[in-house]
Amino acid sequence: MSQQQPSAGAGGPMSTFMPLNIDAHPLEFTGSGGEYFRVWIVNVLLSIVTLGIYTPWARRRTAQYFYGHTLVAGSPLEFTAQQRKMVMGFVLLMLITIAYQLAVNTGQDTAVGLFLLSGALLAPYIWASAMRFRLGATRWRGLRLQFTASWKEVYIASWPVFALALVWFCVFFGMQMLSPDLAQVLEAAEEEGAKRTLPSFTPAMGGLLALGLVLTVLCFIRLEYNYKSLLVLRAQVGAERGRWKPVYMDFVKVWLATVAVFILCVLGVIASISILAGSSIALLAASSDRLGFWMFVVIFVAIIGGMFLLFLASAPARAYREARMFQLLWNNTGLSHVARFKCHLRSGRYVGLRLKNMLFTLLTLGLYRPFARVSEYRMKLESVTLHVKGGVDQVAGAMVRHQQGGLGDALADAAGLDLIG
Repeated sequence: MSQQQPSAGAGGPMSTFMPLNIDAHPLEFTGSGGEYFRVWIVNVLLSIVTLGIYTPWARRRTAQYFYGHTLVAGSPLEFTAQQRKMVMGFVLLMLITIAYQLAVNTGQDTAVGLFLLSGALLAPYIWASAMRFRLGATRWRGLRLQFTASWKEVYIASWPVFALALVWFCVFFGMQMLSPDLAQVLEAAEEEGAKRTLPSFTPAMGGLLALGLVLTVLCFIRLEYNYKSLLVLRAQVGAERGRWKPVYMDFVKVWLATVAVFILCVLGVIASISILAGSSIALLAASSDRLGFWMFVVIFVAIIGGMFLLFLASAPARAYREARMFQLLWNNTGLSHVARFKCHLRSGRYVGLRLKNMLFTLLTLGLYRPFARVSEYRMKLESVTLHVKGGVDQVAGAMVRHQQGGLGDALADAAGLDLIG
């Protein structure tokens, strides 16, 4: 095989070495539901006893369990996060939440508005800080993962957040222009004891509202795409950076397919409820003299059960989207010119597993949850294969030699804080 010179691609800098052979390493998970149940039940009980204060310790124990049983090329991951920083992030979020709730409950509209505005401005910082913390706390064979995006890159990638605020600002004032009655109603609502009447709703207002909803969904999809692409492209192991292939329309297609699955599930639930209710009424009409009473019972049960089933109808769609997005990401990411991933996760199997886990979790009043989490994690993880150019020892050794020293580690630790769950 002739040796070729490496070239710098869009996904990262030029590789520092060029191995020749390609080895395949399926990812493995060595944990079990029974083992994780013991970790989970202790976390739940201590969180209840401490009124939630144990949460950061519970999260660290959970992360250490899943990391320690995840094998990449035969070597486990390590979660090395400092407990102090996890506690600090948890306390900070709790204080912000309490302050916001106090402002809402005491009717301090100005403070609430400032909280919401500050939240929008700080959301990119919170996300990037959490990603920097999580990647910085991950080790594999002595290699430290890093998130190297600058704050400028983070805020540029966060433009859909601010576009979303602009969309609804325009929708609000557009509704006022299309319906002058709306402004009068809002003014009357501020006066105590004023008679409130609903404004007239025109087709133009409906169209504007629908446009706002569509743009909102597109902004959310774009934000998800921007964040995931930034996370991969600015993730670094040693001197090697991530490689990214998906485009925005790939994400849109996954969302459109998810909506189609959700509509089919809802139609199926409605059809099933109609058939069961019709059959029950027919049987009661043929066998019961107290038709009115039993018909009321059947209708009441059908309504309650229908609402519950409609809620559950979103579960297959959510599981389908999760599986499709997992496939999309792991089939199209890699590490510079050194490694790439391939995923063979089947969406149908994952949806079936999620539905089975939901059923068992309901039947056991939540006690099956740790077994469900392990089974879903195992199915996703073991569907991924790592392909490495050159032997793993050669690649890992080269990356260890080129990774940043202690000063870079300290700076990454200082910049990241565990702020989100």
